[in-house]
Amino acid sequence: MKYFIIAGEPSGDLHGSNLVKHLFMADPAADISCWGGDLMKEAGGRLLKHYRETAYMGVWEVLVHAPSIRANFNECYRQIDEFSPDVVILIDYPGFNLRVARHAKKSGLKVFYYISPKFWAWNEGRVRHIRDYVDRLYIIFPFETEFFDRHGIKSYFLGNPLIDQVERWKQKAGDVEETRASLGLDEKPVIALLSGSRMQEVSKILPAMVSVAGSLPDYRFVVAGMDHLPARMYDTIIGDLPVKVVFNRTYDLLSVAEAALVTSGTATLEAALFDVPQVVCYRTSPFTYHIAKRFIKVRFLSLVNLIMDRAVVKELIQDDLKQVNLHRELQAIIKSGYGHERIKSDYRLLRRILGGSGASARVAADMIDNLINS
Repeated sequence: MKYFIIAGEPSGDLHGSNLVKHLFMADPAADISCWGGDLMKEAGGRLLKHYRETAYMGVWEVLVHAPSIRANFNECYRQIDEFSPDVVILIDYPGFNLRVARHAKKSGLKVFYYISPKFWAWNEGRVRHIRDYVDRLYIIFPFETEFFDRHGIKSYFLGNPLIDQVERWKQKAGDVEETRASLGLDEKPVIALLSGSRMQEVSKILPAMVSVAGSLPDYRFVVAGMDHLPARMYDTIIGDLPVKVVFNRTYDLLSVAEAALVTSGTATLEAALFDVPQVVCYRTSPFTYHIAKRFIKVRFLSLVNLIMDRAVVKELIQDDLKQVNLHRELQAIIKSGYGHERIKSDYRLLRRILGGSGASARVAADMIDNLINS
């Protein structure tokens, strides 16, 4: 069968690559075209567009890049029409994918949505697009079931694919000392800085993260750099501060970290699955923030807190993201801090809530079964 898959950011590329692998395992004759990234390409997908050409974040950024965004839509529509797939599979990325869903459905194609947009967080009215244009919806958080039930939409929770990814990494990883040596780290305990995967995130959040480095001289601060972003940007932000950058080694870094500062997003859940106590950080442009505040309906930004439905990890958002607060919260979660073991205890409960491994395989099998029998 023919599959057209769209992911618009690194986390979508990660989950999309695992889905591609399992689609090929269940359907060896699969023909897969995709918008995504290097991981989906390595998994065997025919990469038509890289996410670094399509990822725009925030209201202002979208307005500035409107002509490029329109061109991307037209290019995607044309490629879908020419490929004529058996199914279009959309991975998160709602600003783009919801419009693609409408085009695909109106073209008579079957549409699956894998990793639902966070309608429960803001702009709940968009959920009607799922009802109108999506044939099958796969969710990755148990709490989403109630939300979609309330809107009369059947959803399928078959596990969280991030568990598979982390478990696979751990099975292949060496011991801690080997990993530390490969990262060029000395004996100092490590605080990981996960500042995001988009240039806009890193430029606004990393300066606050690195500002606290000098106040904890007994720790080694290390940034998880993204290799699709320019190295000079990290160098400019860090300057003379005692902070190291390692590129494309996020899981290695988390595996040796005692604590972490993490930009809100998928990385908050990754840190939890690596059992690393964290402070969640977020900052965007004032314009985007004030617009978002009017529409966001959830109490928390981090996935850890949302899944647990309580404040397991501290969130420092917008004006609260400053050196004095970061220093105080880091002191609480390092090994000698009062919150270190409490957070780890909560992480154990979180893992039980998310269930076991095998989500990607189950989703791929369900998709193929649905295509064959519908």
